[in-house]
Amino acid sequence: MSDVVFMGILVADVWAKPVNEWPEHGRLSLVDAIGLSIGGCAANAGIHLAKLGGTVTVMGKVGEDGFGDFIIKTLESYGVDAQVARSAEAGTSATMVMIDDHGERSFIHYMGANTKLRPEDLDLDVLRASRVLCFGGALVMHGFDGEPAASVMAAARQAGVTTALDTVWDATGRWMGVLEPCLRQADMFLPSLPEAQQLTGKTQPREVAEALLGYGVKIVVLKMGEQGCYVLSHKGEEYSLPVYPVEVVDGTGSGDAFVAGFLRGYLEGWPLEKCAKFGNAAGALCVTGIGATAGTRSFDDTLMWLREREPGYW
Repeated sequence: MSDVVFMGILVADVWAKPVNEWPEHGRLSLVDAIGLSIGGCAANAGIHLAKLGGTVTVMGKVGEDGFGDFIIKTLESYGVDAQVARSAEAGTSATMVMIDDHGERSFIHYMGANTKLRPEDLDLDVLRASRVLCFGGALVMHGFDGEPAASVMAAARQAGVTTALDTVWDATGRWMGVLEPCLRQADMFLPSLPEAQQLTGKTQPREVAEALLGYGVKIVVLKMGEQGCYVLSHKGEEYSLPVYPVEVVDGTGSGDAFVAGFLRGYLEGWPLEKCAKFGNAAGALCVTGIGATAGTRSFDDTLMWLREREPGYW
């Protein structure tokens, strides 16, 4: 069985670089490169963790189309156990990713089969046998968000599995109205700071984290982009950790890499500060390659990279 099960959004990313402005209506613009990459929180984090040496199962839903075939084959190529359902009702979720000269991204997204995932699509025995269940992509899975997802997390939790939760930006504005049932079943919550601010109505990281702990979460980890990360636990452990400077090629997937790095440290039994530092390192290395997972290194190579930057700590 797997160390970690990632359930959630699976996406095919069609990316182009550089795109610094939108072409005039009816006109053609040229770019240096266009590619097809796997995307979505569950897929990205699963591949990142597999590259970092964890055993991984990914669960979700794709369409009966070429994008769906691509996602399943890509997961399997990294040694991930792809327990992926197929939908005849919707195509595979896909995103067009426009990357500018600075690595910043803009997106056009089709939610597709991600909205069709249901609890009955998931093998609960596999979930119960894992060490960690991470729900990645909450707030854009309209058939699974809220009580359905919370019921799956509760079943895993009752079996002694640690539950983790990660969100994406909710363009529909539902926020806490749909997320609260899942928060109450989450041991760890790892959102971006802007997402967490929208959920809580608070601004400062500590205020945001304290509000989220109030729902029963044990560890809140805020991903803060260029500002690094902020960690607060129900035991009062608090850390604000800066990023490791790197040359950014493509920021796609860096948040998912952070989640995978943090969970990899958790699997090792490390203290929270060390988990968060390893998450920052995984996120930093991710942005050095094009695509959501290309920059990630092995566990040993990541540790070696860290030892060069913080000798004595690692």
